[in-house]
Amino acid sequence: MNLKTTRRAFALATAGFGIAMSMGGAAFAQSNAPVTLKWALWDLDKVAFYKPLMDAYTAKHPNVKFDPIDLGSTDYPQMVSTQLTGGSKDIDIVTIKDVPGYANLVRAGNIGDLTDFIKDQKIDTAAYGGLVEALTVNGKTYALPFRSDFWVVYYNKDIFDKAGVPYPTNDMTWAQFDEAAMKITGGMGANKTYGALLHIWRSTVQLPAILDGKQTLVDGNYAFLKPWYERALALQKNGAVPSYASLKTSNTHYSAPFFMGNIGMLPMGTWFVATQIAKVKSGESKSVNWGIVKYPHPEGVAAGTTAAQISGLSVNVNSQHKEAALDFIKFASGPEGAAIVASTGTFPAITSDAVAEKIAALPGFPQDENSKEALKVGKTYLEMAINPNAARIELVLNRVHDSLMTDNISIDDGIKELDEGVKAIK
Repeated sequence: MNLKTTRRAFALATAGFGIAMSMGGAAFAQSNAPVTLKWALWDLDKVAFYKPLMDAYTAKHPNVKFDPIDLGSTDYPQMVSTQLTGGSKDIDIVTIKDVPGYANLVRAGNIGDLTDFIKDQKIDTAAYGGLVEALTVNGKTYALPFRSDFWVVYYNKDIFDKAGVPYPTNDMTWAQFDEAAMKITGGMGANKTYGALLHIWRSTVQLPAILDGKQTLVDGNYAFLKPWYERALALQKNGAVPSYASLKTSNTHYSAPFFMGNIGMLPMGTWFVATQIAKVKSGESKSVNWGIVKYPHPEGVAAGTTAAQISGLSVNVNSQHKEAALDFIKFASGPEGAAIVASTGTFPAITSDAVAEKIAALPGFPQDENSKEALKVGKTYLEMAINPNAARIELVLNRVHDSLMTDNISIDDGIKELDEGVKAIK
């Protein structure tokens, strides 16, 4: 069945659902019936904003309870897709983690069309700065964004001080990042300090390659990735970053080595700001003297250029509590939810310089000017462009990335496998 046929079948099968959704907010506002909303999400104990959002909503709606379903971060898109397969009613609210996962859920008909709901509830899509449009597939929107994260670099100031190396800046190239990583690497065994950590996600290697705006990761031609894999493997070989194999075998979360205080620089999304603040406060993070700077840029690309990721909220097409789920989604993705998300140190989808200033003013946020300035982004590119085959392309990208980073395939052969694998999908 092709995508067009799938969408037609989905539209027919969920016609009634669309009508229910358009009336959802009004119907729920008039009801006090007890409701338990099952919310599929990841890293409940690590992400700072889940509980405040739920608490704020239940304060307004005492009849509502939440049953969070934590599916973990590593395989969340696959896990939630599996949970929804076969018409499951065990999930009401679906958190969208990435573009491939979103495209896959749309293609499978697992999440409902919110287009009429957005229109009937008079939701101002302009407030999201184009994010709603970025989530639109063939004129229909299946999720409302509530977070919009972008990549920065976290760094441990003590490690730089000990090595006598200047701190990273907001106008740092990737070549300068690598040079600094080599200089601050030192020690052995349990006392080893790594210059940086490249987490096992393919994005840690591939995202810098799309910052010139000339390529995307869905185009089917991947020669542009070669220098970036050469770079990552060189850093690994020289011991400036932990080995991919060791991180994967030990199932190490990217936060753990940084919390231990033996990682100089961590390229990661702004979603980690709130977690780092909280873990320093609790004493779980030894990287107490830390800062952030803008994501490094390739030569010839403007400073502040970075990759962005949208997180959204959708409704399971088979949910038995659609009205309540929709009302919560409107709340969480709207101005009230944005204020709550920002108060935890996380960037909401509705954002501005004022939001950046609010996050920078949080207790525990580094008060140096570079860290504050790092929260103001320049040009951003979606980590992966919306594509009907994004989930299938993602599988190819991940498979080859794993082979490349474990030296099971040469870079040239890996590029060839990427080209052939993705072109075969189209």
